[in-house]
Amino acid sequence: MKETAGQPSRTVLIIDDDAAHRLMLREAVKDKGHRSVEAASGEDGLKALETEVIDLILLDIKMPGMGGMEALKHIKTFNPALPVIMMTAYATVQTAIEALKLGAEDYLLKPLNLDELEEAIQAVIQPSIGKTLTSRASVPELEGMDLVAESSVMNDLLDDAVRVASTDATVLLTGESGSGKEVLAEVVHRMSARAKKRIMTVNCAAIPDTLIESELFGHKRGSFTGADRDKEGRFQAAEGGTLFLDEIGDLPLPAQAKLLRVLQDGKVTPVGETREIETNVRIIAATNRDLEEDVAKGRFREDLFYRISVFPIHIPPLRERKIDIPPLAALFLKRFAARHGKDIMGFTPRALTSLLSHDWPGNVRELMNVIERAIILSRYEYLDVGDFPGIRSDDVPGIGESDSSLQTGITLREMEKILIVKTLTDNDSNRTHAARILGITRKTLLAKIREYGIEG
Repeated sequence: MKETAGQPSRTVLIIDDDAAHRLMLREAVKDKGHRSVEAASGEDGLKALETEVIDLILLDIKMPGMGGMEALKHIKTFNPALPVIMMTAYATVQTAIEALKLGAEDYLLKPLNLDELEEAIQAVIQPSIGKTLTSRASVPELEGMDLVAESSVMNDLLDDAVRVASTDATVLLTGESGSGKEVLAEVVHRMSARAKKRIMTVNCAAIPDTLIESELFGHKRGSFTGADRDKEGRFQAAEGGTLFLDEIGDLPLPAQAKLLRVLQDGKVTPVGETREIETNVRIIAATNRDLEEDVAKGRFREDLFYRISVFPIHIPPLRERKIDIPPLAALFLKRFAARHGKDIMGFTPRALTSLLSHDWPGNVRELMNVIERAIILSRYEYLDVGDFPGIRSDDVPGIGESDSSLQTGITLREMEKILIVKTLTDNDSNRTHAARILGITRKTLLAKIREYGIEG
């Protein structure tokens, strides 16, 4: 194993009666940059949990006294969210299935392959917070962004965003409020040739109709009551960069006509001014309305609609891509735990189930707010069901884009099976790719495929 630069050190509890094997594991964990605690029996391992803050357990199955399976039951009672990797030289399919049913994260055979061990440890110590459109390390422009895209639809959407970013085409982002339109606009800007210039956001719904033209195009002193000085409009302020027109469907018709002229001619005329000013900005527009319906009802100009929708991208609501909820939740937990100085490690399985059960009418923004509130109020290391008041936990609808026909009352195990089936389907049954997206080892995926009787 090679140490990963910048990765935080974690504490790994090694429970194994074989002293030589404990030494090998100790060195392997150390090489990875982590601290280890050792126990020669299941009983000693449970005692260590009472005095040490443990992030991961490597647990041998066959030991004198309390065996690994019994120890695993106690560990999961003590902390159901604590990841455990089982190890054994006496493997059977039945043993592997039993260990996974009891909550083990993975199941490795002795003698251990160090590369396989490293992969298993990485999968649970530093789980994927979601497949991003590319590695943050290779694209520093995207660092710090909420680019979670476990679902295939979001991956395709991000690919489209990168593709159009290299052009100056006008982009229209559609989707419900809170679904991530502003984040996607930021992606397009950062990946474009205009990235060194600013991206300026205008919320068209938040500006009074009488002031919207002044805000967009500027005004000349004395052009209307209260105009006591010349004012630069947003088009001028965003010169050379990107202008993000959020909620463009709320733009009044007179302003729509003037905006169309600007898009056609590349020139703005401030209110009260007679001369035109050339402008060079890239337009990204967004709306939660059905603009085609608004066009049919005369609420939105048809010519402007076609002008701004050169490259339309629709962002689906979170309820149609529930596979994105766990990684988004992990991302927000990490961010807000650090911001509020709370030592919160993760979610219990029941908590994750409750998050998956909710339809999230407020989409990603609602999920973010719910988790931040839970972190502020929680007094424990792991967020549980009680930390999410108002979020139901008695039913978990299907995961993914096309599972709406599934019945309610789904269990965590059933949810996991649906998640695996969906991921395999989206990746043409390529198990290596599916395992990478799920954030587990290929061996764990194969064991779960056998356990659930998944075909293909």
